Amino acid sequence: MPGPKKFWSPGRKEALIGWLFLLPEVVGMLLLNVFALLFSLYLSFSSWDLLSGLSGIKFSGLDNYIKLFQDEAIVKALMNNLLFTLLTVPVSIAIALVLAVIIHSKVYFKDYFKVVFFMPYISSIIAIAAVWSALLHPSLGPINQFLMDIGIDNPPRWLVDPKTSLLSIAIISIWAGIGYTIIIYLAGLTNISEELYEAAEIDGATSMQKFMKITTPMLRPTTFFLFITMLIGSFKVFDIIAFLTEGGPHNSSTVLVFRIYEEGFRDYNMGYASAISWLLFAIIGLITAATWKMRKDDTV
Repeated sequence: MPGPKKFWSPGRKEALIGWLFLLPEVVGMLLLNVFALLFSLYLSFSSWDLLSGLSGIKFSGLDNYIKLFQDEAIVKALMNNLLFTLLTVPVSIAIALVLAVIIHSKVYFKDYFKVVFFMPYISSIIAIAAVWSALLHPSLGPINQFLMDIGIDNPPRWLVDPKTSLLSIAIISIWAGIGYTIIIYLAGLTNISEELYEAAEIDGATSMQKFMKITTPMLRPTTFFLFITMLIGSFKVFDIIAFLTEGGPHNSSTVLVFRIYEEGFRDYNMGYASAISWLLFAIIGLITAATWKMRKDDTV
């Protein structure tokens, strides 16, 4: 008759060893992510000057959230965020899709063009912003010099004009990130069977019909992935704005993340900065959830 099973069987010992190896990562995740998340949520209901230390935290209820909807700078930043998203996400996806199809089917030296388009994405965004700042200089920049040479007497002032500052940043962001989008689309195009295109050609389909009826529907999962990631990225934009315009002129290019930086690390108002962070989190969550719901309904 076999004896009672030992609790520490070889399988359980192996599992314990695995968890011990994972323990530092789990502890680090709890401290750096979960604790920070919960602490910021608590701070969003508090008033805290960062310089006063932890003893300066004072519970203030919903004051920070009430202030959010009365703060014109926050409303302006939110509108800029939405406009920046509309300027960058659909345009980037459309341009990248067209370029990816052209590179995939019509261009020699495909690997060369992949590298050329991808280089800005892996370059420092600050270095890219510095180059574009020189290019878009209102009086000495080569772009405006060219526009004046062809007869445009008053070219745009780009980054220093409230009317064009956000548009200028959107153009730079599209240029800097389009290489990644093209690479993802090229990966998706390789998974489309050539037999589908051959069958369409036999049926007399034109290039545009093949693009609309085969390429676009087959790339729908890729487009959805890019849309979600770029949507979230557009609401998190900060570094390029901080370097080029610092939210100006006259808050024309300020966004929510930049307002979080200003409130938290310039004015040391961490409670209000945390409330803005949670507002941003809620907006991204709602938009993402709505997009997933539309995607789910589309696939049913």
